[in-house]
Amino acid sequence: MTNSKLAVIAFGGNALLKSHQKGTYREQIENVTETCRCLVPMLKAGYRMVIGHGNGPQVGNVMLQHKAGKETFEVEDMPLNFCVAETQGSIGALIEEGFRRIFAEEGWDRDTVTLLTHVEVDGNDPLFQNPTKPVGPYVTKEEAEAYQAETGDVYREDPKGNGWRKVVASPKPIRIQNIKLVRQLADQGIIVITVGGGGIPVAMKDGYLKGVQAVIDKDLASAITAVEINADEFYILTDVPKVYINFRKPGEKALDTITISEAKQYLAEGQFTEGSMAPKVRAAIMFVEKTGHPCIITEAGRLGDDTCGTRIVADGE
Repeated sequence: MTNSKLAVIAFGGNALLKSHQKGTYREQIENVTETCRCLVPMLKAGYRMVIGHGNGPQVGNVMLQHKAGKETFEVEDMPLNFCVAETQGSIGALIEEGFRRIFAEEGWDRDTVTLLTHVEVDGNDPLFQNPTKPVGPYVTKEEAEAYQAETGDVYREDPKGNGWRKVVASPKPIRIQNIKLVRQLADQGIIVITVGGGGIPVAMKDGYLKGVQAVIDKDLASAITAVEINADEFYILTDVPKVYINFRKPGEKALDTITISEAKQYLAEGQFTEGSMAPKVRAAIMFVEKTGHPCIITEAGRLGDDTCGTRIVADGE
């Protein structure tokens, strides 16, 4: 298997839960299975595969469940890093079931594995003081204001107009735990699901890694994973077919192939929204700069098409 291409694929939120959905088990397993089915052309081409995924709506829902349990039954709610661990297990189980459905349809004997993955951050990262990462369900402006007044949590409006969501700290990932094992399993042809929700956030304190209150950006954690295992390609799946400049404005333009210098220029111009496309482009830039290999940002349904998505490449290519 080691002669085949190795790809890291970051599942976007819509791979699990679409903005208009409530998040039932049936909705999520159908969405996940649809996304897994989109990977069949790559699997048939012999790709080895590592999957990262988000958990924004799910971890927020888990936090709400804990809050309700505390208020109703006086059951102590759990810290955010523990909630991330819960969603790594539950979402990983969904993705594995999605793949098993596809394997049964194709008559394949393949294995998948979900790794509980801790990701180290700097405990003094200034981003702890500036919450930006959206979690939980969309609410109205009035609900957001009421929740904010009650809890002190920060809510911000979704740039795509879906409503308001709670935002939490999102420090930069600096190290993926057990990364060598990820590569070893992938080299055996096993589909590895790792850095779920960006990873369980931990920081060094008192001589060992402790959980911290944060959610790590899944695209950046997936990019670091791709760099560390020397992936040939890095895919970031989202809900639009390509990256756009002047998005939903006059002069809107889809980008086919751009260099990292062009991507940086667009970022500097504010072409990409924070909390939406901007972190995806930054993750792509980091991967391409470190490896020289391409990153593709696209919809899952476009995979298998050589012209799919926006391809970010090294300067001079």
